[in-house]
Amino acid sequence: MEKHGKRIFGIDLGTTYSSVAYIDEFGKAVIIPNAENERVTPSVVFFDGDSVVVGDVAKESSKLYPNEVVSFVKRAMGEPNFVFEYNNEDYRAEEISAYILKKLAQDAEQYLGEKVTDVVITCPAYFGINEREATRKAGEIAGFNVRQIINEPTAAAIAYGTLDTQDSRVVLVYDLGGGTFDVTMIDIQKDSVEVVCTGGDHNLGGKDWDDRIVAYMVDKYQEETQRNEDILEDPDTCQDMQLSAEKAKKIMSQRTKTPISVTHGGERVKIVLEREKFEELTADLVERTIDFTKDMLNAAKEKGYHHFDEIILVGGSTRMPNIQERIKQEFSITPKVFDPDEAIAKGAAIYGWKLSLNDGLIQRLAEKTKKSVEEFANLSEMIETEQVKPEDFKAAAQAVADDTGYTLPAIQSAMLKVKNVTSKSFGVVAHNPKNEEIVFNLVLRNTTVPISRQKNFYTAVENQQTVLIRIMESETSQVEIPIEHAVEIKTAVLNLPPHLPADLPIEITFSLNEEGRLHITALETSQSRQVEVVLDTASVIQGEALEKAKARSQSLVVH
Repeated sequence: MEKHGKRIFGIDLGTTYSSVAYIDEFGKAVIIPNAENERVTPSVVFFDGDSVVVGDVAKESSKLYPNEVVSFVKRAMGEPNFVFEYNNEDYRAEEISAYILKKLAQDAEQYLGEKVTDVVITCPAYFGINEREATRKAGEIAGFNVRQIINEPTAAAIAYGTLDTQDSRVVLVYDLGGGTFDVTMIDIQKDSVEVVCTGGDHNLGGKDWDDRIVAYMVDKYQEETQRNEDILEDPDTCQDMQLSAEKAKKIMSQRTKTPISVTHGGERVKIVLEREKFEELTADLVERTIDFTKDMLNAAKEKGYHHFDEIILVGGSTRMPNIQERIKQEFSITPKVFDPDEAIAKGAAIYGWKLSLNDGLIQRLAEKTKKSVEEFANLSEMIETEQVKPEDFKAAAQAVADDTGYTLPAIQSAMLKVKNVTSKSFGVVAHNPKNEEIVFNLVLRNTTVPISRQKNFYTAVENQQTVLIRIMESETSQVEIPIEHAVEIKTAVLNLPPHLPADLPIEITFSLNEEGRLHITALETSQSRQVEVVLDTASVIQGEALEKAKARSQSLVVH
């Protein structure tokens, strides 16, 4: 094994800004600066002729070339109808995100002088099956071995947990980024990080605050010029105003007022935006985050958690003073602003580092015990249940420490257990006793993963030839819900043998892994016919389109 083991990088693929981190020779998480020597890279992609430009230059180019620039693509992850067309080619959100990932990797390789191959990528806790699969595909298109997709608040908690000396505490991670909002309760113990429950909205973030400033600018422009035209229909004006609004929002975190100018159709209007007005314009957005937080706390109570010790704020948008004030007012606790721009990438890097050390431990144990690597797939569990002898583990840990140069306690810390929950409920369409179509949820939101649930459903009529299995995703915590309250994410057909009676049991099993990826089996019990579904959903890039995107990405240098 090479010195420090196989490096697994942590990537925060953000809505507005992205970053990459690694673990240095001292076991410390470090953000890697980009080629422009900035610690974060704007998640903006500019299609410039035959080139693709990512980052600050792309963001600035949006003023002059608004139709060739893509921003906020993360909000379109897993969206079947999102396509960006350029030069008669269609680009899906996964491929555009892959270019952001490539830029981060290229700059990291230049900085460190080593190849970036294995990565852990973060996503909002509230991402469903489609969005998670799309995030993984983005990493694959960029040419990575995606070791795991982990939730952003979990990554932040891992980073936070490694810096604090307290043994155990319950922490709320309030994560308000550029385009998404998550709030998650996490139980941090000495040897584990356990997500209790999560909530939020992946269409609520700093951009919504920007949009309120833009709307205010439009009103003021119309007031000053006595013209009622919608100036946002002009792409150049719209893009310019979006950039001005984001800049004004950031200034508002430091000052009580800021001047903004609107230029359109040869006319220029100067506006002074005061913090008080800004907070008035966006008060309902803050309240939405508070409502989501309360909902999550109610869900936590159902799991036996009636209090928390700390609130940590991550995500650049938490710098707004009224966010911190409103949280303090509502929950009577002063929140801690924790490394808002960098905590998630650092946490992902720490998680990747632990995966890498875990790989080393498994390799050494396999060699020592003459067993296969696969037999140690659940190493943490095997150590807990004493299936691995303590002396064998200690010898393996010492060997990995010698190989990597890390200390023995650092190697042993690789056994940190991370437990997550599913942010959605998953079920199938069935008929209730009144013969109404409903969704029956087998896995409920905020259930700890991995999880496997099984239930029998029944054929409707004699001689039924097929069973259509409609797999549904929803944001409810109820077992039975109306079909319109859920979204169909996949269908499967189970062919039945002839001459079956009605009410024949069909055994359906839902299994969710640690990443929130879903595997389904449906078994017809008379002759054991089975259909398996791995959720590679129709709305995520696949097949020929995926191969084409990979080929384009491999032949492309991102600037």
